[in-house]
Amino acid sequence: MKDFDAKGIPHTTPRQSATFTQDANSDIRRAAATGIYDIRGGGAKRKVPSFDDLLFLGASISRYPLEGYREKCGTDVKLGTRFAQNPIELDIPITIAGMSFGALSGPAKEALGRGANAAGTSTTTGDGGMTPEERGHSSKLVYQYLPSRYGMNPDDLRKADAIEIVVGQGAKPGGGGMLLGQKISDRVAEMRNLPKGIDQRSSCRHPDWTGPDDLEIKILELREITGWKVPIYVKVAGARPYFDTTLAVKAGADVVVLDGMQGGTAATQDVFIEHVGQPTLACIRPAVRALQDLGMHREVQLVVSGGIRSGADVAKAMALGADAVAIGTAALIALGDNDPKWEAEYNELGTTAGAYDDWHEGMDPAGITTQDPELMKRFDPIEGGRRLKNYLKVLTLEAQTIARACGKNHMHNLEPEDLVALTMEAAAMAQVPLAGTDWYPGKPNTSY
Repeated sequence: MKDFDAKGIPHTTPRQSATFTQDANSDIRRAAATGIYDIRGGGAKRKVPSFDDLLFLGASISRYPLEGYREKCGTDVKLGTRFAQNPIELDIPITIAGMSFGALSGPAKEALGRGANAAGTSTTTGDGGMTPEERGHSSKLVYQYLPSRYGMNPDDLRKADAIEIVVGQGAKPGGGGMLLGQKISDRVAEMRNLPKGIDQRSSCRHPDWTGPDDLEIKILELREITGWKVPIYVKVAGARPYFDTTLAVKAGADVVVLDGMQGGTAATQDVFIEHVGQPTLACIRPAVRALQDLGMHREVQLVVSGGIRSGADVAKAMALGADAVAIGTAALIALGDNDPKWEAEYNELGTTAGAYDDWHEGMDPAGITTQDPELMKRFDPIEGGRRLKNYLKVLTLEAQTIARACGKNHMHNLEPEDLVALTMEAAAMAQVPLAGTDWYPGKPNTSY
């Protein structure tokens, strides 16, 4: 560009609008061209305060570190110790979140079961029922009980090692998911009792209860069906974590699963994913406070999910008060989803490896989020299970390394005092001091 125009007037540098960004303009053009809202999978893509905004202090003189090769750091966790006769005992505090058969292929569900079982942890069915592949390869399987009731039956409930009543999901609090017709194959249609090839929208609320009193009745009903043997989880989205956790506990839950807005989904409205709910970081402390106010912290276990990627994330969630975490999107990536080796085919779909989120269209080149028989053949569930086991092992080793550096001989001994925040927002949400200070926004008994 020339510095001056034909009249000798200096050019100004073009400036992009901070409001009407390229992404915003693209969304407007898409809406204008199609007349329908955007549907996609995955989690929020906007940047929000996260575990990356926290740091561990580690040990020095005031705290004594543990030797990694000579001193143990426990990672085991029991879920469901409140009422269940048979709580779930896990070797590691990292579980596999619910992802449905329908959203995922049968071989992908098998791989999740294989990997979780090899790592000594549990996996979760998701919407759409229990597959023989997942039950057959999971020694500890949590059965999700969702508003849709797709695939739900008492026989499978009795086969489960725990039942998770899903009230909300982090990517879509107050909303239901979608399964497009091209993914409703003969098998999916049979399991869900749906017509083949017809788009389906899952319900956003349970059909037989409308509040916490009804939830209590539902929990008792499920306990009677299962003979009071297995734990009952209640999963809530990161909307009003203090009140939702309180009501779940009062309704009789053994475990509360809390899913923040970075949690993924197979398919829902983009506007939900980006604009409804709260960051995972903002949800943990209110939920922990609710448990503490009820005298139930550690008696009712808290499982946190939504954007967990590394052992550092695991350790930070536990330091803030969680008993365990759950991973979904990270598990799919470990299996091989969004792998750059399929870049050419992702390009043909109009996207790129790492950005592919049109899981609902059933064209996943990796063969993981599809029901296409030819694409499914690309995925090896044995290799996928091995990869997931390796990933879970690394997460656990990383979390242990951090715990030992903080002088802790068990992951559950991590505490907020081990953390500082890098930003004012993270300090306020996590209620840990801003680095270099002993203060966070909203700290009680602070004079201004």
